[in-house]
Amino acid sequence: MRIDIDAFNVLQVLVEEGSFAKASERLHKAQSAVSYQIKKLEQHLGVTLFNRDHYRAELTPEGKVILAEGQRLLQHLANIEHLASRFSQGWEPKLELVIDGALPMEPIMTALKRMSEHNIPTKIQLNMEFLGGVQHRFERDQADLMLVKDYRTGPSYHPKALPTITSVLVASSQHPLSQLKRISLPELQQHVELTIEDSSPGKRDRDEMQFGGDKVFYLSGFIMKKNALLKGLGFGWMPDFLITEELHQGQLIEVDFIGGNRFSFTPQLVSTLERPLGRAGQLFTELILQEFAQYQQQQQQQLGLSGAGLG
Repeated sequence: MRIDIDAFNVLQVLVEEGSFAKASERLHKAQSAVSYQIKKLEQHLGVTLFNRDHYRAELTPEGKVILAEGQRLLQHLANIEHLASRFSQGWEPKLELVIDGALPMEPIMTALKRMSEHNIPTKIQLNMEFLGGVQHRFERDQADLMLVKDYRTGPSYHPKALPTITSVLVASSQHPLSQLKRISLPELQQHVELTIEDSSPGKRDRDEMQFGGDKVFYLSGFIMKKNALLKGLGFGWMPDFLITEELHQGQLIEVDFIGGNRFSFTPQLVSTLERPLGRAGQLFTELILQEFAQYQQQQQQQLGLSGAGLG
């Protein structure tokens, strides 16, 4: 009897999720089907892969070795499938993108719209994460591209810089901080800080530049954070493109912190040489670079007009 290759994928998901119930949910399979596949693999190999005495599904020492070999096998098969799809017409069957919620959606959506006009056969999947969750999802799902604010680099990663984005430290015009000048760090720490929660599992990372106070509210996205700021719940960093109108209308005020109330970062469009881009990935890369450059020009023009109006 030949080994069921798909069983190694089930094995990997089971280890990542920690239970048969969660693994079956992620795989969209019945729990009994997942259990059967693992049991059949164990019987075929003559090896016990899991220690079933614990609450979490934990690999035996032998299981860890088998999983490592299975992962290499799956990667080789994925590479063969990818090469086969590129050798046909060059269009990959699927293009998976992972983007950071701190980046502007307008140029991303415009690039995707332009791609749809090419009537390409590639299925496109777009996922949104925050902070470390972007790279975690990119690596876990073996996605094709990530648009990321920051990431841990590696020898196979191939980044392309996108236009710089500025974040602003703001509070509601009704918040006490909006009335103060030359605010020190201890003064800032007396107030509630609003921050974005890292979407990677089991980890709470820092949102841009956290100030170390005891009063911190973690939120699940920038829309929620913006609403909390407007309600006067606290202060926090916001990408300037999300609060242009609110700053112009005086609903949000830049906090006069002595350590500075603006910082810039350069997001990156990252692919990996382990999963070479097909025609769809190359087309998206070309379009997203164009759209971000155009978006930056539009933002600068709007700022120039706003400055002229204020003058």
